[in-house]
Amino acid sequence: MTRALCLLSLLLLLLAACGGEERHAEAQPAAPAAADALGLETPEAFARAHGSFGDYWYQGKAELTRFRLTQSRYGEAREGEAVLVFVTEPFLPDAQVKHELRDGRPDVSVLKLNQYRRFYTGVYPYTLMTSAFLPATGEDLALKATHSMQEWCGMAFAQLNRRDDGLHLEQRSYFQQEGDREDVLPDAPLEDALFSRIRRDPGAIAEGETALVPGLHFLRFAHQPLRAYAARIARTRGEHAAIAEGPLEVLTVTYPELGRTLRVYFRAAFPHVIEGWEEEGRGPTTRAVRTHAYLDAYWSRNGNEDAPYREALGLRF
Repeated sequence: MTRALCLLSLLLLLLAACGGEERHAEAQPAAPAAADALGLETPEAFARAHGSFGDYWYQGKAELTRFRLTQSRYGEAREGEAVLVFVTEPFLPDAQVKHELRDGRPDVSVLKLNQYRRFYTGVYPYTLMTSAFLPATGEDLALKATHSMQEWCGMAFAQLNRRDDGLHLEQRSYFQQEGDREDVLPDAPLEDALFSRIRRDPGAIAEGETALVPGLHFLRFAHQPLRAYAARIARTRGEHAAIAEGPLEVLTVTYPELGRTLRVYFRAAFPHVIEGWEEEGRGPTTRAVRTHAYLDAYWSRNGNEDAPYREALGLRF
């Protein structure tokens, strides 16, 4: 009996150790065979058959990219995940909403980005999403951006609509320091649209001194007023093994007043795939590194039987 109990205890310890490793290990990229079995293509493979902007972005599919996220919050690094969803859609420039009804109203095509982040601080989760709506061609200024943040202390929301007289701001927050606010801000480009501008044409992003509205999530985290700040944009090229193998283009944005630096790492060749980004400032560096990516009409994958598509993207939460 004593020997049997010892063997049982040893087995339980081994199982617990294996379970612990599984809980804390980072999800590994899905095997190519799994994506192939679902008929999914990576951005690189899709671009080989659709080598122009129009061919790539107007095939009725969205590009989904999952990133391993290390998010700085409350002075500590938090492990989580981020997803970038890029897709084109018709957009009503007056109402500034997706044109869904066949009502004959004139619209424009936008390259929409939904940036999603999720991580835990101690026992409770943070969920963030920022959407930016950039004209697919022509205009370099985003027409609209929205941001929402949910965590167990409360919720916050901000929306910017670009109008002829400036950026119309609507802000709602549970927290007294921010509260509810409506305002019209001087016109300025948005940091949150830079990701889409990279995908459209990184060479069209002017380097040098400028003014930008920083990332809406950053302003919320840092409790800074929502407005444009002086910034400097630079583009470089080099090896960055912590992000991805091979040479990468880097778009760097610095804000002297905020002590903030954003670096976006991407491939020079079309479709200018984003491999990751870093945000430096107070506290540890926030870093996102690409792990999974494919193109698909994801909005049709909403049944329980579609779980393999989530798994193929490497989503853990």
